[in-house]
Amino acid sequence: MKLKIAVLFGGQSVEHEVSRMSAASVLNNIDKEKYDVYRIGITKDGQWIEYNGSVDNIENGRWEHDECYKAPDGYKLIFNHEVDVVFPVLHGLYGEDGTIQGLCKLAKIPCVSCSVLSSALIMDKAFTRYIADKFCIKQAEYMVINEYQWEISKNTLIDEIEKNLNYDIFIKPSNSGSSIGISKAHNREELLTGIENAFKFDRKVILENGLNAIDVEVAVLGNNEPKASIPGQIVPANEFYDYNSKYENEKSFTLIPPDLPSEMIEKLKELAINIYKIYDCSGMARVDFMIDKDTSLIYFNELNTIPGFTKISLYPVLWERSGKPYNILIDDLVNLAIERNNR
Repeated sequence: MKLKIAVLFGGQSVEHEVSRMSAASVLNNIDKEKYDVYRIGITKDGQWIEYNGSVDNIENGRWEHDECYKAPDGYKLIFNHEVDVVFPVLHGLYGEDGTIQGLCKLAKIPCVSCSVLSSALIMDKAFTRYIADKFCIKQAEYMVINEYQWEISKNTLIDEIEKNLNYDIFIKPSNSGSSIGISKAHNREELLTGIENAFKFDRKVILENGLNAIDVEVAVLGNNEPKASIPGQIVPANEFYDYNSKYENEKSFTLIPPDLPSEMIEKLKELAINIYKIYDCSGMARVDFMIDKDTSLIYFNELNTIPGFTKISLYPVLWERSGKPYNILIDDLVNLAIERNNR
């Protein structure tokens, strides 16, 4: 008997469009001989809809206007136990932050994702930083500010930031992904503008020392005995790996494996697994590092518990280059979700 898999896509976060692209790739690669697949789209205003039309229309966004194929109340499939496993291909808030994971836990349905706690902590870059500090994981110098502080003492905060951090300074919303809302400040004017922009996406903002570094990512897969893929090095088209570089600018590319000594590649894999375990991840996560070009020191950058699954996303590509084809990766993720739920 086929397993019934509900693939969730879209969602209410600013990464809605990226989620649709990821979901289209999952749907095109999942083994239809093994699974009955339910496509559950979540609109930006929070409506859950079962959609049985073209996968192309999911990717381009036309599915919401394809009335012939829509059935309302898609969430009932989960609560009525009509599916065996939920596969949330939802990036960012209301999908990657523990909310969907909690829903599945209440419904006692296996979920392809990390736990509620891991998902919530890792979604918040500030808490990711605090935990890394606790475990003495090397990371760039940083500060966290909130919107209320900014509103009442903007000038004082700017002085404090310039005292503690060095330009160039990266500015990031604490709860966001796909490089949305991220900027790089080379001076005070750009710092002010970047912070104001980041607060459009979250009430907390992280500021980090920029490093003269290369970006390297490692895909990790597993529950109790996780495995790490071969790393991949990002070579962005722009000054840093922003949204345009990731999804729009074809001049960006990756080096798989990176142009690094074999000893460092093994160290990156070991570090990735160690960090995965520290944050109590399960199923999957992508671990991102920066390697200082001058000192060769490795800095932890961030974790992503529902990494991109688009046709160009590094998580599936890294596993493919490590000998695990996309369809087998999906099988493994489904089995890991069932294994954790049964436990």
